[in-house]
Order: sequence, then C-alpha cells, then structure tokens
Amino acid sequence: MKNIPDVKLGIAAVSRDCFPMSLSASRCEAVVKACKETGVDVFKCPTTIESETHMMQALEELKGAGCNALVVYLGNFGPESAETLLAKYFDGPVMFVAAAEETQDNLVGGRGDAYCGVLNASYNLALRNIKAYIPEYPVGTATEVADMIKEFIPVARAVIGLNNLKVISFGPRPQDFLACNAPIKQLYNLGIEIEENSELDLYAAFNEHKNDARIPEVVADMEKELSDGNKMPGILPRLAQLEITLLDWMEAHKGSRKYVVFANKCWPSFQTQFGCVPCYVNSRLTARGIPVACEVDIYGAISEYIGACISEDAVTLLDINNSVPADMYVESIKDKYNYTLKDTFMGFHCGNTASCKLTSKTMKYQLIMHRGLEPDKEPDITRGTLEGDIVPGDITFFRLQSTADAKLRAYVAEGEVLPVATRSFGAIGVFAIPEMGRFYRNVLIKKNYPHHGAVAFGHYGKAIFDTLKYLGVEDLEFNRPAGMLYDGENPYAKY
Repeated sequence: MKNIPDVKLGIAAVSRDCFPMSLSASRCEAVVKACKETGVDVFKCPTTIESETHMMQALEELKGAGCNALVVYLGNFGPESAETLLAKYFDGPVMFVAAAEETQDNLVGGRGDAYCGVLNASYNLALRNIKAYIPEYPVGTATEVADMIKEFIPVARAVIGLNNLKVISFGPRPQDFLACNAPIKQLYNLGIEIEENSELDLYAAFNEHKNDARIPEVVADMEKELSDGNKMPGILPRLAQLEITLLDWMEAHKGSRKYVVFANKCWPSFQTQFGCVPCYVNSRLTARGIPVACEVDIYGAISEYIGACISEDAVTLLDINNSVPADMYVESIKDKYNYTLKDTFMGFHCGNTASCKLTSKTMKYQLIMHRGLEPDKEPDITRGTLEGDIVPGDITFFRLQSTADAKLRAYVAEGEVLPVATRSFGAIGVFAIPEMGRFYRNVLIKKNYPHHGAVAFGHYGKAIFDTLKYLGVEDLEFNRPAGMLYDGENPYAKY
C-alpha cells in the first residue's frame, strides 16, 4: 500500500535533574532491547534530556534520524517542562510512557518515581494544549513498555497519514443524501486538506484519456483479477479509462500532501455520461490503500483511510443496510452463534469492496440503477459493479463524522461477518455486532449518523478508538454491553 505512511519510531529518555540520569538512560536501553526482541525497530536518541538545552539537541538528533513518531520515556520522574516542549516541537505523534520500579532491593538509589512523573507530564501537556498518546496504564517494565510501544505504532501511522492527507471530491452529494453532509471546518482542524471539484472536471479529464495507451494494460490486469468472474468484459475499457483518469488526477493534484483519498459522486448522471458504474474501479483503488468513498462521502473516505492505516489492509465502506430475515436467522444463525436476531444486519454496497474481501467475485451490473436508467434493456451503462458475499471473519465497524454544526463525533464497534449466504446482490455480508439493536437506536439513530460505515477486516477497536481520542474526538461511542445503559436510554425498553 503506497498511499500509507511508514512509521520511523524514535525514543528519547528524559531525566529529572535531582535523579540519576544513568537510571533513565539504562532503563531506556532495556526498552530498546525489548522492542527489538518483539520485532519493533526504534531509534534511541543519544541525548538523555534533563534540560531545555538537551531537548533542542535531541530534536536535531531525532530529525536527523528521520523519525516521524516519538516515544518520550520517563525512566525517572522526568523534567516536565523539557519533556512537554519536546512533544510540542516534535513534528509527529508523541507517546508518553514511564518505567516501573524493578525490585524491592533497590528503592533508595534506584527509585525513579516515574509513576509520579507521568502525573506532572500530563498536567503540563494540558497546560500547553499538546496532544499525546498515553496508554491505559502507562507504567511498566521494559517488556511491558515495548508492548505499549507496539500498540502505539498503528495509531501513529494513522495520525501521520491524516496530517499529510488530501481529500479529493467530485460532484455534490446526490439528491436525498444529505446524510453525507460534510462541513469542511473540522478537516482543517485535523490537518487534512480538501480539493472539491465538479463532476464536469472529472468528465473532461476522463475524455482526455480516451484511447490512452495504458488502457489495454489495465484491462489485462482487470481480466487477471476477475478471472472466471469476468462476466461483462465489454465494460472493462471504460473502467480502465476511469481508473487511469483518477490515478493521474491524484498525482497531478496531490500538491503539498503525500497521501490522497477520493469522495466521488457515482450516480445517477455518472452512468449516462461516463457510460459505466465506477464501483469496480473504487474497489481496485481501495485495495491499494486509496479509499474511494461513494456518494461524495468525505468523512466516510477519511474513516476508511484511518482503517487502512491501522490495519495495513484493504477496507470498505458499506451501507448499514437491511435487517436479516427471520427465516434466515432461524435456519443459519440461531443455534450456531450466540447472537439474537437484532444483533444482526446486512452491510451492503453496490460493488465497491476489494476482490480480496469477497468470497467470490463477479463483474455485474447495478440492479437498482438499471431499473431507473435502463428499464427493459440489456445492461450497458449500469455495468461495473464487483459483486459477491463478503468474507466471513472478525471486523470493526466505525465512523468519524462531523455534525452539521461542525462538531466531531465517532463510533467504534467490533463484530464479525458470519459465514451465511446472503442470497442477495451487490457487495454484501451478514454482520453480527453484540447488542447491535441498542447501538443502532441509541447511537446511530439518536446521534444522526449517516447510513455509511467503514469496515476494517479484523478486530482493531482499540487502535481505532485510541486514534480517534488522539484526534480530539470527545463524543466517542461503542456498542455497550447488556446492562450498561446509554445516556438517556430507557431502562424499561425491550429490544
């Protein structure tokens, strides 16, 4: 995935001047060793920071090593001013973590008081309005700290990516899709740039790529990917032309940013003018770490990108679409899995999910669009969807969203895709999330979330939750277990 950053991690030991500097330095060496034993490469800053002068020297060393993420390690109490200024001036996400005392036999000369030091560090971070990642329990042995650092890396990757991200959109939202409303103020607050374009801009660029010499090569790659699922080969040249157009636009319009996602209008006029449905192209770009959100869903695209950075895998964007029929539940779920009917739903989109995340992949036409655009005709302009049941396994369903008055909120819910045949169309799966019925009513409906949710393939709830906290999202929900009421939830309600 070339559209996702690599994390170059640095660690800097800090030391309070009334504690032995050697204590912090030696404990830091032990952390670096433990990191390497778990496969984590980390640059140890040569300077142990005791003063602001040391801090400036350490910044130069970290910059020279190419570090873009930093662990501030309190091997003893730590100098609260110098260590928080380090976080302020370092260009990248920062983690604070501290050393546990090693043994009862060395609690005089070898006591570091880092447990206390984290309190002062966190207070100073707040005074200076500095964001930092602090683990749930940020004090540990060298091995425990190495494990905490490993958990920080995907969070750092997502934050670095967002700080260097541009969202490119084409077209206004379709009629009746106000749910994808995207006030851009919060994009700038998150460090994200946005370039909003007309569909005409994309159409003009598309026409300029007619007969592009690269089209046959892309068609051949599509044919190889689709294999036996290539049921509509005649549409592939149009799709290849669109893919090349988007990739060229990305490179030409990246500007000062390193990474790009798209949020594109995809119906209804798209089909009549471009002569295809863009879903398969969206799926191919998303598989490369370049999410393309449907229906100009800007925050959906950003959500997908967060998931891609954290999982380092293809993600997708789906409608929280329809209930599971009771007879399907009884036949295929009830006695096999520990879920109620209301814990289940179907996640669907026209055909934007990467082929590697489908149990079988088939090039088809978009049935709903065909009804409106080509009734009683053989599919032509509505061809281009990649369809199949979504692979079963663990998933994390989540979304970052700005409200209409530009306030950030988000949700994260872990669950799974069940190995149940959907007997339907599109890219679709039978999803199960514990207590989904309550979550649907008390979070998704009550807090006015749109129908789109991002899906990461695996349980990444902790890393996604931590990333959203780092970004400053205060209204952050999850699927609460039975017995844990949502704010304002009726305790007498029956689900």
